[in-house]
Amino acid sequence: MELQVVRIEKPDNLNVILGQSHFIKTVEDLHEAMVTAVPGIKFGLAFCEASGKRLVRKTGTAPELVELAVKNAHNIGAGHCFVIVLGEGFFPINVLHAIKACPEVVRIFAATANPLAVIVAEQDDQRGVLGVLDGHKPLGVEAEEDIAWRKDLLRKLGYKLG
Repeated sequence: MELQVVRIEKPDNLNVILGQSHFIKTVEDLHEAMVTAVPGIKFGLAFCEASGKRLVRKTGTAPELVELAVKNAHNIGAGHCFVIVLGEGFFPINVLHAIKACPEVVRIFAATANPLAVIVAEQDDQRGVLGVLDGHKPLGVEAEEDIAWRKDLLRKLGYKLG
């Protein structure tokens, strides 16, 4: 078995969601979940089919994001993994519940705008995602002023009241 690290390629301002599913129906169901959760959302979705023709299946609402999702899914190449690239100004927090509610979705590995690397295991003609490297190591522990800043930010963004 060989281990590889596959870096997700994307602009810094875009979020990506990496997950695993179990059925070709995932492509259509996740598309429906995305556009229902956030009308007008811009995204690209790619899904690595694990049997049959073993194609990277694709959909989305923005061709350039679909292309980026396909490139990353193809680079990962792990059966049944999916990559969703969200357009600028769209965030995972607004679609994760809908994605997780899809019956085909097995797990979410990451939902982030941070630099992301995927740890992939390969044996013969099979590949699987073992985990991810999301962002960077912490530089310290938050102080009182950091706590105040965090709480203020969440209120400014509308995620907390008061």
